[in-house]
Amino acid sequence: MKNKILTIITIVFFVVGMIILSIYLNSRDKIEISNEEESGMEIMKVTSANFEDEVLNSDKTVLIDFYADWCGPCKMFSPVVEAVATENEDLKVVKVNVDDAQDLAIQYQVMSIPTTVVIKEGKEVNRAVGMVSKSDLLEMVK
Repeated sequence: MKNKILTIITIVFFVVGMIILSIYLNSRDKIEISNEEESGMEIMKVTSANFEDEVLNSDKTVLIDFYADWCGPCKMFSPVVEAVATENEDLKVVKVNVDDAQDLAIQYQVMSIPTTVVIKEGKEVNRAVGMVSKSDLLEMVK
């Protein structure tokens, strides 16, 4: 009987601890998001409908991040892309969800995600498949 009570108490403490940890992590994510909004960083999600205007006709160099919401490596790579966007005002950074814009993924021959493509004056000038370091990404857009 005593062992059952100890087991139940241990389980209750574990569950409460997990709930507290979850609340803490969620509140931390919200703080990070609000800080990003304050910094002026803007990464536009581009679709087939606005791709030509936002990317091909842009007067800036454009870095395209082809991704999917379900892609683990894409989620891990996203902070690198956001850091590059924040630190380079002369660079336009956009994201293309390959599930929503399959025609763009086909047009740019995206076979694996994440894939980043650099567009200058409407033409592809560089590409990286998979996760790359921030310094490699910065080198790509030069």
